[in-house]
Amino acid sequence: MKPIKGAGQIIRDVLPDSAAYEAGIRADDELIAINGQRIGDIFDYQYECADAEIEIRVRHKDGKEASYLIEKDEDEDPGLVFDDGIMDEYRRCRNKCVFCFIDQMPKGMRDTLYFKDDDSRLSFLQGNYVTLTNMSDDDIDRIIRYNLEPINISFQTTNPNLRNKMMGNRHAGASLKKADRLFDAGVTMNGQIVLCRGLNDGAELDRSIGDLARYIPCLESVSVVPVGLTKYRDGLYPLEPFMKEDAVRVIGQIEAWQEKLYKEHGTHFVHASDEWYLMTDKEVPEAERYDGYLQLENGVGMVRLLEDEVSEALQGHDTVDKKGSFSIATGSLIYPVISHLTDSMREYYPNINASVYPIRNDFFGERVTVTGLLTGQDIVNQLKGQELGEKLYLPENLLRFNTETLLDDMTLSDIEDALQVPVGIVKSDGAAFVDMYDSV
Repeated sequence: MKPIKGAGQIIRDVLPDSAAYEAGIRADDELIAINGQRIGDIFDYQYECADAEIEIRVRHKDGKEASYLIEKDEDEDPGLVFDDGIMDEYRRCRNKCVFCFIDQMPKGMRDTLYFKDDDSRLSFLQGNYVTLTNMSDDDIDRIIRYNLEPINISFQTTNPNLRNKMMGNRHAGASLKKADRLFDAGVTMNGQIVLCRGLNDGAELDRSIGDLARYIPCLESVSVVPVGLTKYRDGLYPLEPFMKEDAVRVIGQIEAWQEKLYKEHGTHFVHASDEWYLMTDKEVPEAERYDGYLQLENGVGMVRLLEDEVSEALQGHDTVDKKGSFSIATGSLIYPVISHLTDSMREYYPNINASVYPIRNDFFGERVTVTGLLTGQDIVNQLKGQELGEKLYLPENLLRFNTETLLDDMTLSDIEDALQVPVGIVKSDGAAFVDMYDSV
C-alpha cells in the first residue's frame, strides 16, 4: 500500500449506524485519505465524499493502515466527526478595517472574541462574510472546482483606492478581481456593505451598487448595514454615527436602486438592513421586496418576517381565557416592534400581562442598540426591582452557539439567581412569540 504524505485528521467520533461505522472505522482512527486524495480541510472532505461509493483509508491506533470501501447514498456523509468544523486552522484576518468591531471591544473578555477570521470556508459553512483579501488563487480554484456556494463577501466599496483605505490593506482594492473569477464561473454569491458616514456612503454607495449589479444573477443580494460604534474607540479612525436624516437618505437611495434593478433584472438585489428603518419613522418593506429573505442573518427583513409570522400564527385564533404574566428583555432598537406586538396580543390574551423592557447597552455604549450584543450584566442591572412576572424571556441570539452563555460569560442560571425569576429563551420567529402566551 503506497503511503500518502502529510498528516491525517483524527476522527473524534463515528456516528452509530453510519456507513463508516458499519465498515469498521472507529473514534481515534486517523483519516489518511479518501479516494486516494489527502484531506486537507472540509472542502476536500465534502468533495471526495459526494459519490455513492468511496474508499476511506485510515490509520488505526496500533499504527496499522487499512482501506474501507464505503457504499452510501450520493452526497450522504459517511458519518465521520472531527473536532474542528473546517478540519484545519482558522485563517486570521490581515485587514485593519477602520470599522472593525473587534478593535472596539474592551479588554478582559474571553480570548475567542478577539479572533478576527476571514476564512472562505466559514463563509460556505456558516454564512460568515469574507473580504477576499485572505483568499489565494488556489482558494478560488477550489471553490470553483468543488462548486462551493454561496460565498458571502464583504465588499464595502468597489472603489479600489477607497477599499484599500477602509480595510487598511493595500491589496484590498485589487482583491475585488477575485469576485470576477467567481462570477465568470457562475458561483453564487451574496454581498455586504458596511456603511461608514463620510466614507463609502452618498455617491460612493451609488457607485458600489451600480458596479455590483453587473454580477447579477450570480450575486443574488447585497445588504447595506450601518457601522457599529462602541464607546471604546480611542485612537481609532474618527467615525461618526448615522442620524435619522442620514438613514432616510440611505433608504431613499436603496429604494431607488431597487425600483431600477427590479425593472431590469426582476430582483430588488440591494437591501437596507432593518436598522435603517428602525432609526426612522418609515415602515419596513413588504415581504415581496426582500426577494425570499436571502440575508436574514444580516438583519435584513427580520422585522417584516416576524410581524408576518405572528399574524399568520394568529389567523383563526380564538380569544384565550388564560391568566398570568411574563416579561421580555430586548435591545433598544427593536423595542418598539416587540412592544407593538405585545399590545396586539391583548386582543387574544386579554388576561395575560406581558411587559417589555428595552435594555440599554452600557457595556459597549448606548450607540450599540442591537439585541444580539447585550450582556448579562446589563440585563441584570437594569431589571433588578422591575416587575418581571412569572418568567423572563430573552431572545435566542443573545447566547453563544449551543451554550447558555452570553457575551460577558454570564449564564442563564446566573441571571435567574440574580433576578430570582425563571428565564426562558425565545426563538426569533412569530410562532415562538405566540407560544410564549400559550405557555403561561
